[in-house]
Order: sequence, then structure tokens, then C-alpha cells
Amino acid sequence: MSVPVAVNLSVAAGGAADGRLTLPCRRRPARTVLALRPRTAYVLGYPLCTVIVRRRTHSSIMPNRITNSFSITYGYPVVFTHDAFAPANPALAAAFSTAGGRGATPCLALLDDGLAAADPGLSARLVAYCQAHRSCVDLRAAPILIPGGERAKDGWEVPLLTLRQATAAGLCRHSIILAVGGGAMLDAVGLGAALFHRGAHLLRCPTTVLAQCDSGVGVKNGVNLDGIKNLAGTFAPPLAVLNDVETLRSLSDRDWVAGIAEAFKVAAIRDAGFLTWLTEHAETLRRRDLAAMETLVIRCATLHCEHIAAGGDAFEQGSARPLDFGHWAAHKLEGMSAFTLRHGEAVAIGIALDVLYAVRQGLVKPDPAAALIRALRRSGLPVWDAHLAQLASDGTPLVLTGLEEFRQHLGGQLHVTLPAPLGQGCEVTHIDGVAMAAAIADLAALQATLGQEAQP
Repeated sequence: MSVPVAVNLSVAAGGAADGRLTLPCRRRPARTVLALRPRTAYVLGYPLCTVIVRRRTHSSIMPNRITNSFSITYGYPVVFTHDAFAPANPALAAAFSTAGGRGATPCLALLDDGLAAADPGLSARLVAYCQAHRSCVDLRAAPILIPGGERAKDGWEVPLLTLRQATAAGLCRHSIILAVGGGAMLDAVGLGAALFHRGAHLLRCPTTVLAQCDSGVGVKNGVNLDGIKNLAGTFAPPLAVLNDVETLRSLSDRDWVAGIAEAFKVAAIRDAGFLTWLTEHAETLRRRDLAAMETLVIRCATLHCEHIAAGGDAFEQGSARPLDFGHWAAHKLEGMSAFTLRHGEAVAIGIALDVLYAVRQGLVKPDPAAALIRALRRSGLPVWDAHLAQLASDGTPLVLTGLEEFRQHLGGQLHVTLPAPLGQGCEVTHIDGVAMAAAIADLAALQATLGQEAQP
């Protein structure tokens, strides 16, 4: 059965006579029909019916464009806790409950294999926790080990593994993928979760300093392709983030220290008081004082979350990246080192380089800049890498090619954040290559001087 519906369309002079179009109908109410160009009817969600097209010689009053505008409010908790997988700790169960729905939420647990090796009892504790809280979580399989470290972000292996394991576990897009591990592993699993049926709930449990204070509390994910940092990725806010400071005890000394760089980064451009605290506690942090590290993590994560919530560009639609101070060189150095440099180590070197460039631009005074670089080194971070001395075929530092790669990553115009002065940031849209090469020479000279100083 069909129902004739008359629709008036504008046609050009000399256009075709009235026509008839039959479409599938299920007796629904009439839907909008738009005349977007002469002699053509565009039907939006129309049921099976007959559309009679009548010729009109004057302009249609129907619109020829729809502007679709809407906004979505995002929100997720970032919880700081101890012993998250102790059955008496309600934090994880509360996060499971936020997924909504009735009964226990289906869940797939993915663990960083480096973390599992350092903490062999973790998997069993996680299973026991889910059993104790089975009224709100349905753990569909034993926790699955995922490659940790930068190898997690090397190509599509981890996102595809996440997709396939979630499918095998019978998850739907309202289920939860629980990721427990370092920042690189969370990035790669997060991409898989964002792609699973166009987005499943991701519950993050960051277990490194860098992830707890920076990447693990944000809204981004991604993997590296063809040596390009984060070439594939999305913006996808998590369901919740649980920062369990006790998991930091399992870190190697190198990973413990690497995350401190992100705290220096955000302090140098956002919080002079925090920068003073970091400078005063550099040696304490290096000696693995857990209370000091918890203070660092909470303050750094707070600054990061405040930027996402109040910065006006949570999904980075513009070109500026205020929290990427030191990152243009860091990303390039990571690739030049074949990712043997930890991200935090590369960021520390990038900070040292950019603060000396800021000195040359008159934005920062020499003595505070040198004090910052010394504090980075006292905390155990490197401030120099031999790849900075590598030259391109034209005789310029090869690392400078990272500026264009960084611009492509940002999109649009180049924006680089510099301190002006320390504790405050400014955006510049041009980097003087000659001045930056001179800053590299300045850093090499300072590194030679620091090398003669006794380490704490």
C-alpha cells in the first residue's frame, strides 16, 4: 500500500514536468523533504510512499542547508587512592557502578605485562576484587596481558587485540574495558576501546608516575605509525580514572624518575609555586619518597584536569597546545632514538632546550633557567642527548625538522609554548632556527659543566 504525498519543489525554467517517486512505506508520519537542486527530491528517513513532484517556477521556501549544532557535556572522576584492588576499597566498585544499567556490568580486564611481571599477585587480586563485588561487575575472562612500554604503541597490534578480546568476551558498547598499566599501554588500549562499536567504556588504572599525573588522566589515546608519534588516535574521555599510588612501588628507578618531567613541564608554564616545590624536593623525589611523589601526582594531575575542563579546547580543535611545553623536540628525539628514550626523558631534554631558547628570546632570565635545568638533573632526569648534535644535510640540527612534524600533529599554524617567565606560559607561532641552534649549543656547554659537578 502507498500513500500519495504532495511535495512542491523549485525547478529551473524549462524543467521537467511533474514526476512521481515511489518509496518504501510503513505508515509513519510524513518526514521532511528538501529541494536541494532542481528536479531532485531528497527525502530524509521517509517511509514507503508515493511522492508527487509538482512544478513551481518560483523559489521554494524550503531550506537548502541544515546547520546541525549541539553540545555534549563530558565528566569523569579522577580518584586518588591506595590499594585499589583490596576488596574493602570501594573506589573501583563505585567506578563500575557509574556505567549505569541494571545488574553487574560486563567487564574485560587488560593488564600491562611489565606491571604483571613486577607484581605477580596483581592478577589474582583483581579477580578476587571482582568476585567480592560481583553485584556490580561481571568479569568475563581472566585478566589478559598486554605489551607494556613504548612497544604497546608500535602499530595496530594492541588496539586490534583489544577489539578481538572484547568481542570474544561478549562485550557490548555499554560494557567496561578495564586497563591497568602505564601510559603507553593505556593509550593503545584506549584506542581499541574507542573503536569498539564506536566507543566502549574505558576505566583506566594508571600505574606509572607519568600516566598518573599526565596522560592517564586526559582524554586522548593513540599509537605510533611509521615512526610518527601518535599518528593514529582519537579523543575519548574515560569512564573514570583510579590513581593507586601504591602501584608506583613496582616501578624501576628509571620509570619512577621519567614521570617527574611532566610535573616540571606543567609547573614551568602554569604554577611557579609548584616549580619551587619541585626544585626543593628534587633529591627527595629521586630517592623514591612515596609521600613526596603522591604530592607531585595529585598537583600535576589537578593542573592537567583544570586545563582540560577550563582551557576551552579539550579536544584540541585549535592549533595551540599549552601543556605541550618541551614536546616538539621530545617527540622528534623519541623517534630519532628509535624510542629507546623514555617519553619523560625526552620531555626533560625538550624542556631544557626550550627554556634556553626562551632565554635567548628574552622571556626567561639566565639564572632561573639554569636552576631549572639543574633541578631536572638532580631529580635524575637527563637534560642532553647525543641526537641533538646530529646534523641534517644542510648543516642544521636534524632535530629542527621536528618543528614541522609538530605543526602537522597540531594542525594549522605552528604553536609552541614557552615560559615567560618561569611559572607562566606564552604561545609563539615562529621558532628562529638560528636561535634554536644556538640554544642547542648552549645546552651542550651547560651539559659539559654539569657533567663535572658531583651527582647527589
